[in-house]
Amino acid sequence: MQIGQEVKKGDLIGETTAFVSAPVHASVSGKVVALMDAPNAMGKMVPAVVIDNNGKEEWTQLRDNPDYMKLTPEELKGKIKDAGIVGMGGATFPTHVKLSPPKEKPIDVVIINGAECEPYLTADHRMMVESPSDIIEGLKILMKVLGVSKGYVGIENNKPDAIAKMKEASSGEANIEVAELEVKYPQGAEKMLIKAITDRNVPAGGLPMDVGVVVQNVGTALAVFEACRYGKPLIERVVTVTGLGVKTPGNLRARVGTPVKELIETCGGFNNSPAKVILGGPMMGFAQYTLDVPVAKGTSGILVMSEEEHSTSGKFGPCIKCGNCIDACPMGLMPSMLSLLSEKGFYEETKEYNLLDCFECGTCTYVCPSKRPIVQFVRLSKSLIKR
Repeated sequence: MQIGQEVKKGDLIGETTAFVSAPVHASVSGKVVALMDAPNAMGKMVPAVVIDNNGKEEWTQLRDNPDYMKLTPEELKGKIKDAGIVGMGGATFPTHVKLSPPKEKPIDVVIINGAECEPYLTADHRMMVESPSDIIEGLKILMKVLGVSKGYVGIENNKPDAIAKMKEASSGEANIEVAELEVKYPQGAEKMLIKAITDRNVPAGGLPMDVGVVVQNVGTALAVFEACRYGKPLIERVVTVTGLGVKTPGNLRARVGTPVKELIETCGGFNNSPAKVILGGPMMGFAQYTLDVPVAKGTSGILVMSEEEHSTSGKFGPCIKCGNCIDACPMGLMPSMLSLLSEKGFYEETKEYNLLDCFECGTCTYVCPSKRPIVQFVRLSKSLIKR
């Protein structure tokens, strides 16, 4: 890309440089005005292309294909890769990589994750209510790519309207089943979801493919359908803007790259003085230091917490060895030891307590009577070990 270059919606502006990566496309038409570093949801500065929106909404040429189900699995996977689709539940792992398991790990089940167990968030819920047929078509594409004959949509049973819509959309598909799940956190975590639906246990340190399963988010399935049917790259997503700190909460269809502050303004702006703005949900999200962070492919929600919802004391006490975090951990880990080792700087030693099996659900922090930021200590250890 060059400053001054004119682009249209859907134009490629960022190419992949490695297997575990995905291309980026322009989400508006206009002129490139800057190539710079910008903050992301985790607080890191990353390369960004700044486009001045001309408001014309001009699309690049897309390749419509009504007969997309006649394409070969490799052709469908190529369309998914070219569209820049990633896991939209928050992890943003490239979808085409998930659809390329090694031959020694055959897949026989695909699960669409519609649990959305994180408090406050309702983006997936709205997609299932409003676009159920497209999601089922996306699941059918994923099943064809992987060569499997069994697909599930997992939904917590506190979403009866979504369950009804998805059952209606899949009524003619004998090999697709809508699984009604118990309402509990973290039901939407991959390993928990696989256990609840298939009764298979993903081994410690393992991946869903180790038990023959691939899990994809509701939004990802919808994006897969739009890419294979219409040739549409992933340039927008549904984002929940909510919390007592925003005046009119709602779900918005937002373009990738839109500053967070614009979505908050669209929802009426701040309600009094918010205590914290979090990208994602309250359990697994990241608090922000600036509202100039852009919406990314994995931005499922913008939570504006009021003083009433969040204590801003920032104080935490020593670990009192109560064991609450150990009892609550869905992975059977010892969060207390992970936090203590990280707090004292023994980052490498945390691996002996299966640090990498933690998926940062936040349950340990939630139940801790000393209000210790256990998840933050875990994230610190992970980042330094990776570095």
